[in-house]
Amino acid sequence: MNPFQYVSATTPDEAISYVGKNGRYLGGGIDLIGEMKDYIISPDILVNVKDVQSDKNKGSIFLIQTADGSDIQKGEGSCLLGANATITKIAEHAELKKSLPGICEAASEVGSPQIRDMATLGGNLLQHSRCWYYRQPDIVCLKRGGDMCHSHDGENKYHSLFSGNPCISPIVSNLSVILTALDATATVKRAGKTQTMTMTEFYHEAWKNPTAHNSLDPQDFLLGLTVPLKRTRSAYRQVSEKSAFDWALVSCAAAANITDGKIHDARVVLGAVAPVPYMVEEANKFLEGKPLTDETASKAADIILKDAKPLAHNGYKVPLAKTLIRRTLLALNA
Repeated sequence: MNPFQYVSATTPDEAISYVGKNGRYLGGGIDLIGEMKDYIISPDILVNVKDVQSDKNKGSIFLIQTADGSDIQKGEGSCLLGANATITKIAEHAELKKSLPGICEAASEVGSPQIRDMATLGGNLLQHSRCWYYRQPDIVCLKRGGDMCHSHDGENKYHSLFSGNPCISPIVSNLSVILTALDATATVKRAGKTQTMTMTEFYHEAWKNPTAHNSLDPQDFLLGLTVPLKRTRSAYRQVSEKSAFDWALVSCAAAANITDGKIHDARVVLGAVAPVPYMVEEANKFLEGKPLTDETASKAADIILKDAKPLAHNGYKVPLAKTLIRRTLLALNA
């Protein structure tokens, strides 16, 4: 990798002032260091953010608690997840398992135990494309400023079924999928102000802009996520080629309330099939008030997948996604 400077920050404003126009924030470094070693990116400076404390005396951005600072209680208030919280801490958090099990299920599928010990929530949400054309240093693909997406006519086994732009590299973040289903919001320090973004807003730029991985600018600083505790059931499922330490071929998250066997306020989201967590509002509306049966779940899957555009090598994702949607929704009955 190319030479770079290294500095540690203790506040978000300090981190932002250090990072400049060609710097990067360093948390766990799992994705960032890999890109630097492959000369995909060459930042002038790395800003260590592992010691950053949040604004307004709210403590560390390692935070996992309710909005009022108390223990997580199911059905009350909201849960705060600090951007620096490790994936292991999220996966193994006892109260999260009771109140928001889908988050723990998604976290437990990330990498290996060693990676989960280092990787952070912020890093998982902000990781870059795993497309082999993007990751190949000798190829300048559309996402890296080139003039074409090589996946369309090349190897597209792992690529998107849906896209709003010519790039078909899919999002690979596990936690983005479940957090979208749970209507989480991101708190971002941007241009001297603290801004709240829905998960749709957080990723929307990647839907329309082939060079984007998310909607944040390089200087924007992710503080954490707020997850409302308004849905009492949540689940996450994925299928990968390997049983462990592998990215999902397709992933699915669902969240809802179940009353007398009927589903209410449902959200179903797919991962690894689009540049963003993919949700179809028509399917959510269809599920409202329906009994949670195999037939209902299959119909919702048909609605979600009706606009899929499989390519030469990724058509298998359609039946795989349909099965995952059905299994994830039925898991809400558990």
